[in-house]
Amino acid sequence: MYKHGIEVSEKGTAYERPLATRYGVQVVTGTAPVNLVENGAVNQPVKVSSFDEAKAALGYSDDWESYTLCQSMKACFEIFKVYPVIFINVLDPKKHKKDVEAGDYDVVNHQASLEPGTLKGSVAVKASAEAEAASEDKDYILSFAEDGRLLITLLSSGSLYESNTVNVSYTKLDPKAVTEEDIIGARNMETWEETGLEVIRQVYPRYGLTPALLLAPGWSHKPNVGAALMGKCEGLNGVYRCECILDIAAENRKYTECRAWKEAAGYTDPHAAVLWPMALYEGKRMYFSAVYGAMASYYTAVNGDVPYIYPSNKLLGIQGAVLADGGEVILDQPQAAELNGDGIVTLLNDGGWKAWGNNTGAYPGTEDPKDRFIGCRRMFSFAANYFITQFRSRLDESMNRNTIDDIVNSFNIWGNSLKSQGQCAGLGMVYLREENPGEDLANGHVKLRIYMAPYTPLEAIEAVAEFDMEALRNAVAGEEEERD
Repeated sequence: MYKHGIEVSEKGTAYERPLATRYGVQVVTGTAPVNLVENGAVNQPVKVSSFDEAKAALGYSDDWESYTLCQSMKACFEIFKVYPVIFINVLDPKKHKKDVEAGDYDVVNHQASLEPGTLKGSVAVKASAEAEAASEDKDYILSFAEDGRLLITLLSSGSLYESNTVNVSYTKLDPKAVTEEDIIGARNMETWEETGLEVIRQVYPRYGLTPALLLAPGWSHKPNVGAALMGKCEGLNGVYRCECILDIAAENRKYTECRAWKEAAGYTDPHAAVLWPMALYEGKRMYFSAVYGAMASYYTAVNGDVPYIYPSNKLLGIQGAVLADGGEVILDQPQAAELNGDGIVTLLNDGGWKAWGNNTGAYPGTEDPKDRFIGCRRMFSFAANYFITQFRSRLDESMNRNTIDDIVNSFNIWGNSLKSQGQCAGLGMVYLREENPGEDLANGHVKLRIYMAPYTPLEAIEAVAEFDMEALRNAVAGEEEERD
């Protein structure tokens, strides 16, 4: 096209780009409004890299109590902007549903609306209870509004266009029908079909990603679910390890009650970060685990994709700390520290709301830094998973000393790079002859030893203030000299 003149074109608004992570991947299990999308994923691990992808695969609703995965969608893609995230939805429209009896609905501007959760394919529309069923796409069309309501729009070419009411029956999702058993899941030994947390096994075979953080906001405060999450943290796919993020039931009104609850629930695993209370975001209650998981993943991504940064004393972008009934929780530093001493991470308002605490659920039962501190525990899991994924390709090679040295040297180069960047105090590998007897070598088995020293957190700083009498004498003496 020949041009002669002046013109202006527009480009879409550029938002802050999200950060990608490989070693901080969250796997979140819960419920999603899959009625909003066609072929919504059920009991499948769905990898998404943006809010739009999450909405397209699983739907989105601000009803976080009913649709728990939406809390993590909000935290990951709006508050912290980190990806990818693996979501596992267990809300099954074929199973978790209830019928709504036929009734009359008002028509305003040729449009009627049904409540959120409506299953689109179940809707039957009539002019009245006695009339024949109208035809979709001839008499009306169906579409979802932003708030999840199903809209029935009457077509001008159809028989219902001038109606003031329509008679409608339908089936809707029933999130309350989802049970702890649905979240925990199972494996059908005949069909090999997996559900709930059992689906986590599929993450690596499908996507080549090792889960780093397992969470189930809205469910992990139930001890049976928490136990199942902790049980998945070791031996995943037979070899991998990861951490889980567990909520303490926010019905506890006093922070002093949390330790007894934690211990009664058995939330004392070194792979578990245990959190209390809930967070407040945009006027709604959000489970602490949802925003904590997003924050921990973000700080992994932003720091070279190495989880050495402690997810404590970090701003969360929330507006408050609340109980299950919405009551405020306002802790000061000594109260928050008491919870930390119980192996619980909490929320502290100090120039903004922050996560506060470095201890895993295993503390105070253990003081081994490897299992006590969240950052150390994550680094040990990270190093193990890195070694497995990076050197699996060396399996079945000829087992000579060159092969062994090459593995050891390659690992040490990587470990030294982490040390030089201040991501750990030391990380190295050695082959010890005394740990490799001839019988093992003859069977093709080699044992290598990893030595690593993640940095422990700087939890306490003490400065001693002392009256400087000499400075006072000098200052006063100087004043006398000036008067003279």
